[in-house]
Amino acid sequence: MKSDQTEPTLIFLDPEEEYTELFSDFLKQSKNIPWEVRSYTRQKDLEENEKDGSATMLVLSERAYQEGRPEIRAGRTVILTESGLVGDVGCPLVSKYQPADEIVQKLLEIYIDLSGDRPLPARDRAVGRKTKFVGIYTPVHRSMQTTYALTLGQMLASEHRVLYLSFEHYAGLRELVPETQQKDLADLLFFLLSDEDRFLLRFHTIKRSIGGLDYIPPMKSGQNLLTIPGGEWLRLMDQVESLGLYDFVLMDLTESMQGLFEILRKCDRVYTLTRDDRVAKAKIMQYRHVLELYEYRDVLEKTKNFDLPRFRSLPQEVDQYTRGDLAEYVKEAIRELEKF
Repeated sequence: MKSDQTEPTLIFLDPEEEYTELFSDFLKQSKNIPWEVRSYTRQKDLEENEKDGSATMLVLSERAYQEGRPEIRAGRTVILTESGLVGDVGCPLVSKYQPADEIVQKLLEIYIDLSGDRPLPARDRAVGRKTKFVGIYTPVHRSMQTTYALTLGQMLASEHRVLYLSFEHYAGLRELVPETQQKDLADLLFFLLSDEDRFLLRFHTIKRSIGGLDYIPPMKSGQNLLTIPGGEWLRLMDQVESLGLYDFVLMDLTESMQGLFEILRKCDRVYTLTRDDRVAKAKIMQYRHVLELYEYRDVLEKTKNFDLPRFRSLPQEVDQYTRGDLAEYVKEAIRELEKF
């Protein structure tokens, strides 16, 4: 079988048949990778089928590497380590025993460095996909805004492709969803401004998922939100939409950002959570008055208010938010969004 020279290829070799099958299936089902994937469990078969071509990336398990590097050309060779005892072998090392999506993210980072200034192909864009932006914002604090947004996002993601972006000053998501990843929304914005041609793959090295919901880890310091011009957030929205990856983008918004009203204006739908008490009603009234004063009546027209009831208990873990009383309440918003 000849390699397709017009398209990047990733060739994977691991004598462990079960792992090879599972990992290669994961790669082939992933819609965020730029390679054609071909996998082998025997070096002999790899060399026979790939002898007339070359691989963009050759990924070897530690065992396969120890048995001898295949005699094929490759732009970059990566070893999936198993024992932790592999020394300096002159090529990148990636731990084999970690979540598959984390392995893919590391391979993408290696590929981005390998590609230099060449344009990076995208295999996952859905031409003509209309992305709908949903702004979730309330001036009433402690209104369960983030809990509501994460519940809505995960439930919506069961049938649609959904991205969640948090602009909370103290989002707390890193504590709710512990992770080792260091890159966050600040890095994504940096890549947009400095490396737009490769934004798609940079995006996939940062994106995470929980309960089927994709999200970008929020900024480590909410203070950074205060310094970013609102126009940059609008540009980010345009770029995410141009990727053609998502049906819905949920934006968990706060006053800790410039250009809030313009962002709300750009959203297709705005959800505002309220409480049935005098102080909450006064805040909502003032918020509506300010929108009208600054001629953002169109934001009010696309806003739906939710007066959440008092829930007796809520799930403790984020991936369990789709169960319980709040989840039942969120279904109303889902039915409305699906009518768009």
